[in-house]
Amino acid sequence: MTDQKPAIAYTLRRSSRARRLRLTVYCTGSVVLTAPSSLGLRHMEDFILQKTAWIIAKLDFFKKHPQPLPVKASKKEFAALKPQAFSLAKRKVDHWNRFYGFEYNRINIKNQTTRWGSCSKKGNLNFNYKIVKLGERLVDYLVVHELCHLKEFNHSEKFWALVAKTIPEYKACRKELKNHGRI
Repeated sequence: MTDQKPAIAYTLRRSSRARRLRLTVYCTGSVVLTAPSSLGLRHMEDFILQKTAWIIAKLDFFKKHPQPLPVKASKKEFAALKPQAFSLAKRKVDHWNRFYGFEYNRINIKNQTTRWGSCSKKGNLNFNYKIVKLGERLVDYLVVHELCHLKEFNHSEKFWALVAKTIPEYKACRKELKNHGRI
């Protein structure tokens, strides 16, 4: 009897920005391997083979616990709430940036299905329009989180120490935001 692992179908994405292999299993059942452009195919295949048990466990989990697919809000709802979201984000950025004093380019409000916020390399702070539906504490955490990316563009210990200066309970906020449900 051979100890042969099952073949795993996956999509390969090469990226000049990737520094290491990254494997993602989505609730839809798709498996994506992101790899540095210079990495050889054999190394990637070995990586997939090493992770076969993990991939199968994730796929089984998603089969047993189907996730509702994220849905973008209607253009009407987005248009109606975007000004309110911008006003809230601007007010909170101004408030928290009095402490941090970071330079940023602009604030954008977006209709995203998977993110509450992001910070671009150009210094743009992006927020999901649905922040208007969050409580004050989570909005504060979200704004501080994105502001701190202006100084630390990662999730290192330095980054979290920066967040903790104004949001000492950031771990609880982060967990609550993750468990908030569908965006």
